[in-house]
Amino acid sequence: MSHIYDLIIIGSGPAGLAAAVYAQRAKLDTLVVEKAMVSGGQVLTTYEVDNYPGLPGIGGYDLGLKFREHADRLGARFVEDEVLKIEDGSRGAVKSVVCQGNTYEARALILATGAVHRKLGVPGEEELAGAGVSYCATCDGAFFRNKVTAVIGGGDVAVEDAIFLARMCSKVYLIHRRNELRAAKSLQENLLSLDNVEVIWDTVADSINGDGMVKSLSLTNVKDGQKRELEVQGVFIAVGISPESRAFEGLVDMDHGYIRAGEDAATSAPGIFAAGDVRTKPLRQIITAAADGANAITSVERYLVEN
Repeated sequence: MSHIYDLIIIGSGPAGLAAAVYAQRAKLDTLVVEKAMVSGGQVLTTYEVDNYPGLPGIGGYDLGLKFREHADRLGARFVEDEVLKIEDGSRGAVKSVVCQGNTYEARALILATGAVHRKLGVPGEEELAGAGVSYCATCDGAFFRNKVTAVIGGGDVAVEDAIFLARMCSKVYLIHRRNELRAAKSLQENLLSLDNVEVIWDTVADSINGDGMVKSLSLTNVKDGQKRELEVQGVFIAVGISPESRAFEGLVDMDHGYIRAGEDAATSAPGIFAAGDVRTKPLRQIITAAADGANAITSVERYLVEN
């Protein structure tokens, strides 16, 4: 008979790692399942985190490492495997987490799988991915030192990417489909103060062009329909995220792929909780993901006592 855990946490970004820390402190028999080789989630691709209390300016990779080290120090158990599906029984029943390498069982689950970068969906994007097209400026920016790059998007991540790239690229274009940015005002002020950054307003990308490597972008102004070709060597796409929730379809209620769950992390399925970027919430930040992990453990403890 396979071992039945009190709790299985799926994902080890800030939400999953915070949940692991709180679960260890609560003395819950817990397993963390993570498909990536390294824990930390999206924070690993963030060059600098300046809004996590007490650690201003810490590197994203370093912060992710600290989260994991904390969980390790408390004795959290991790396994590298990818979840394919979850088989859920009636109320109070053991839940089976079916993975590529094994099947694990637990009385309760926390879904903390986070989200991934959204694709632009234009010709050339897939073909030139890794050959000038990137979704992570902090990962790939160094390859474009002294080159001309473009960032597509208008939120915090897009503006942060443009600021980061401006430190090493000769020219950075920020292309946004509207006439104002959604990013925090402090980020906007920083961006607009940079001499080598140019914002192209009211514009969308029609295609990413190149033969083996990115050469240019085909753009259209959405107000006057004017088309232009912009020569660039790199294109960084920052148009939002999509939740990593496909494995849970039909298991819990969702809203556009995000798992419906409130501050208590409870989903529509008894004994299954959601934390971090994968759940419905107004603000997706490292600190809110970590808070979700803590809240989820409180709900898990209550569920286990009552069931």
